[in-house]
Amino acid sequence: MPRPLTESTFDPAACEYVSLVTFRRNGVEVATPVWIAGHRGQYFVFSEGRAGKVRRLRNNPAVRLAPCDFRGRLRGDWRHGRARLVDDASTLAGAYEALRDKYGWKMKTIDALAKLSGRYGRRAMIEITLT
Repeated sequence: MPRPLTESTFDPAACEYVSLVTFRRNGVEVATPVWIAGHRGQYFVFSEGRAGKVRRLRNNPAVRLAPCDFRGRLRGDWRHGRARLVDDASTLAGAYEALRDKYGWKMKTIDALAKLSGRYGRRAMIEITLT
């Protein structure tokens, strides 16, 4: 039997992976394990610009976060928040810096591969504010 969904006080920036839940137009939840980093009181996640989670956030900014492993298996309780797509250069720079500081060579490798394949410029940065 699944655990009840309760509000938690975990810090997403302390987790290697978090489950990011976005909502379809019909209210159905879609969970995705993602990397996340904190910067100036906000949390940041990057994604391919045409990914489903990005499209869903354009329609509904409500999100939920919970600690998880790289496969998305939950390891804690949920926190609620609101998300927006980042478009200003200074916030983008700070978000990428926080992600590179946290994930080190892994993030730098993914960045390099994305640049080589031409996908780097199509990324979307998601800013999350916990409520």
